[in-house]
Amino acid sequence: MTTQSAESIAEFSFETKYKTNQKTPLVWVLSHVIHQWNWLLLAFTGAISNAALASVVPIYIGRAFNEILTPNPSMATIGRYALIIGISQTIRGLLQFSRNFGFEVVAQNIEKFVRQELYVSLLGKSMTFHNLQSVGDLMARATNDVREVNYMFSPGFNLVIGSLNFLLIPLFVGPSYHIALIATPAAFIILYIIALWRYLNILNPITREVRQSFGTLNSRLAESVDGIEVVKGSAREDAEIKLFHKNANEYRDASVKQGDIESRFLPMLLLGISMAAGLGHALFLFQQGQITIGDVIGYFGTLSLLGFPTFVSLFAYSQISLGFAGARRILELLKTENKLDQNIEGYAKQIRGKIEFKNVHFGYNDDEPILENVNLKIKPGQTVAIVGQTGSGKTSLVKLINRTFDVSEGQVLIDGINVRDWYLETLRNQISIIEQDVFLFSRSIADNIAFGKQDATRDEIIQAAKEAQAHDFIMSFENGYETIIGERGATLSGGQRQRLALARAFLTSPKILILDDSTSAIDSETEDRIQQAIFKAAEGRTTLIITHRLSQIRWADLIVVLRQGEVVAVGSHEELMETSKSYQRIFSE
Repeated sequence: MTTQSAESIAEFSFETKYKTNQKTPLVWVLSHVIHQWNWLLLAFTGAISNAALASVVPIYIGRAFNEILTPNPSMATIGRYALIIGISQTIRGLLQFSRNFGFEVVAQNIEKFVRQELYVSLLGKSMTFHNLQSVGDLMARATNDVREVNYMFSPGFNLVIGSLNFLLIPLFVGPSYHIALIATPAAFIILYIIALWRYLNILNPITREVRQSFGTLNSRLAESVDGIEVVKGSAREDAEIKLFHKNANEYRDASVKQGDIESRFLPMLLLGISMAAGLGHALFLFQQGQITIGDVIGYFGTLSLLGFPTFVSLFAYSQISLGFAGARRILELLKTENKLDQNIEGYAKQIRGKIEFKNVHFGYNDDEPILENVNLKIKPGQTVAIVGQTGSGKTSLVKLINRTFDVSEGQVLIDGINVRDWYLETLRNQISIIEQDVFLFSRSIADNIAFGKQDATRDEIIQAAKEAQAHDFIMSFENGYETIIGERGATLSGGQRQRLALARAFLTSPKILILDDSTSAIDSETEDRIQQAIFKAAEGRTTLIITHRLSQIRWADLIVVLRQGEVVAVGSHEELMETSKSYQRIFSE
């Protein structure tokens, strides 16, 4: 599946710089790499030329040694050799810089685009997807796994590409002294490739385990920190510490297992044997009078270049394996199917407010229905109270209206148009849902109120706050509307958070307003004032209220009673108190 096909079914899409092919982790990574061809060209040029110039030093040292052993050594010749070495290594230093710089730019660019691709994809996933995901694991993938993809290129591929050419130098230089000297480097390369293949086959599943155990560790840590109030309130610190210790041990064990595999890296042994065999072979040929002592020195010097690819491969290939393990985990998220469609070409007009549920069935899982055969009509401008016992499906019902979730069967119609046929952004811009569990961002109070209307003026923000009975407590803070609140509004009381959420909704002036038990954390006096604000805000718009408070239910135009996912009664308060046992039971408890 390509990114384009994934975006075509996405709830939200954003024009990225280029499209990627998500068929496999390797193909996906390559589809990013190909767009960095100019920097790769610079890096490869530096890598190839750098390796070739590395052989100049041992070759010319050998020639200088031969010159010194002549009866009348020429200092001019020796000086020329030294000059060649000096110039070549200066050029080599510049080429090595171009290799390192090129790969670093490639790594940073790919990290940027992978991170953007993942972020856009996560925003485009449905709430069904997010409800089933661990935030800690998502963060591990979005941060550490993306960074591992970066490290895969620099230092990973940087060292691998830079060192592979060093394998070939002895293979070409050795025969220039004597054809038989090709034997040792050729044997080393063959055995090196075999050993490396075996090493990677063993290492790859271990690196996947390392990344997976890290995700689990991070997931549990995020849950514990996010739920710290529950942990402390339940005196579960010791139990959480033990569980974290268990997860930390699993991550440590996986990392130690990786280290154990790396410590038994066979090419290190092969290098030592090859160096000894190569030197012995060269000395034998010297004794036979077939090469000079300078040739022995030059050959052994070029043979020692095999040490660079051997040493760096111990680290570099592990980094590449971790990078592919991270890429695989990222790709799992990118390829997760999304059931919601942004539908850019869909219906995009102003909402009047008529809502209809036709034979609606819904469940987060196919075998666990939440709503069954719901049929309901709501007229434009009506205020509807939805009541029912906990777990009856009230919140799930209202979240089908703005397609937070999609129906399993049936239809939800707004103004006679199936919500699937609306342009999702237009639909959601005209619907506001205020939930009991209010989410606020770590920003100023003004920014939180204006979150749904970024171009709002300060006067509009203040007016919305006054309507939500929030202005007075906001002004009690030293910095007023510029006060920075903690994550999720942790520095505010429950009632203050809910009033800010109401102000956010009032500011956007939605055509459909949904209040999901949104005054549950507000005292009676404040509730009376907010009740009047909600009553005023409900004028001219369709309003759905999920509540157990009789004061809010009484002034609804229509009351809908849900029981075990089904609509069991519809009517006024007086009618339902006489005819509906389910409704009577709600107020008798």
